[in-house]
Amino acid sequence: MGQNGEAQPLSPKKQVHLFYCVECEDLARKVAAHSDNITLQSINWRNFADGWPNLYINSAHDIRGQHVAFLGSFSSPGVVFEQISVIYALPRLFVASFTLVLPFFPTGSFERMEEEGDVATAFTMARILSNIPISRGGPTSLVIYDIHALQERFYFGDHVLPLFETGIPLLKQRLDQLPDADKIVVAFPDDGAWKRFHKQLDHFPMVVCAKVREGDKRIVRIKEGNPAGFHVVIVDDLVQSGGTLIECQKVLAAHGAAKVSAYVTHGVFPKGSWERFTLKNYENPESAFSYFWITDSCPNTVKAIANKAPFEVLSLAGSIADALQI
Repeated sequence: MGQNGEAQPLSPKKQVHLFYCVECEDLARKVAAHSDNITLQSINWRNFADGWPNLYINSAHDIRGQHVAFLGSFSSPGVVFEQISVIYALPRLFVASFTLVLPFFPTGSFERMEEEGDVATAFTMARILSNIPISRGGPTSLVIYDIHALQERFYFGDHVLPLFETGIPLLKQRLDQLPDADKIVVAFPDDGAWKRFHKQLDHFPMVVCAKVREGDKRIVRIKEGNPAGFHVVIVDDLVQSGGTLIECQKVLAAHGAAKVSAYVTHGVFPKGSWERFTLKNYENPESAFSYFWITDSCPNTVKAIANKAPFEVLSLAGSIADALQI
C-alpha cells in the first residue's frame, strides 16, 4: 500500500533471454512455455577439426541491455569447457543482468577432505564459477537445485550470488495425487539426507536408516521409525549406482512396508545404472519400487528412462521460470 492507502502497481516482470546447452534444449523449451516473459536464444555449438570448441552466440547485439540467462548441464568433464566459455562470454556483452541456471552441481558430493591429498573438487568447481565476469547489473545469480551440502554456498566468491532451490515441492505435489496419500511415510537412507530434507517434509511420518558395519560389510539398518503397512518413499538428493537405495528398499520391505518408492532430485545413474530399477530386473515384481521419481536436472538420464517403469520425471521447468524472475 502507498502512503495514501492506495495499492501499489505490481512491478513488471523481467523479459529474460534464455540461452541453453545442447543437452538442455527440451528443458529450456519447457521453461519458456511457462512464461511469455522468456525468449529462447541460440548458440552454434561446433568444433574445429582438432576437437576444440568453435562457438558462436547468436543475437549478441540484440541482447545488449537485456536480462540474460544460461541453462547449463555439466554432465561430464568433456562438456564443461565449452559451456564455461559461453558462460564467461555472455555477461561481457553489455547485458543488464546475467543468471546461470545449473540445476545439478556435479561435484557437490566431493566437498571435503578426509585425509591429506584428497582434492575437494566441489571447491574447484565453485572457484571456476566464482570467476564469471560481472555484468552491468552486478554479480551473476547462480541457481542450483538441492546441492549436496548447504555449506558449499561458502565456497563461492563475491562475483556470484548462489540461489539454492529444491525439487521437494514437486515431490509433495505428486504425493498428494496418489490414491494412498494418507498412508505415506518418508524414509531417509542416512542422517545426511534427514538433515538435508526433514524440515521440508515434517508433516509426514519418518523413517531414518543408517549404514552399520558388520565384519567387513556395511549393511543398512532402520535407525528410527516404523514402515509397517505404509507406502514408504525414500528421499535423497541424488543417486549414482543406486546400491544404497536397493538395500534400503530391502530392509523397509522386511519391516513390513506395503510399498516402497524413491525420489531423488538428481538421477545421475552413470553407466546406465538406472536399469537396476526397471521391473525386468526383479524376479518378484512385488519387491520392485512402485515409483521412482527424478527431476529433469540430468537431461541425459531423462532421455534414457523415458516411458520406462517405475520412473517418472517431475520437471523443474516451472520452478526455473519463477527463479528467473528473482
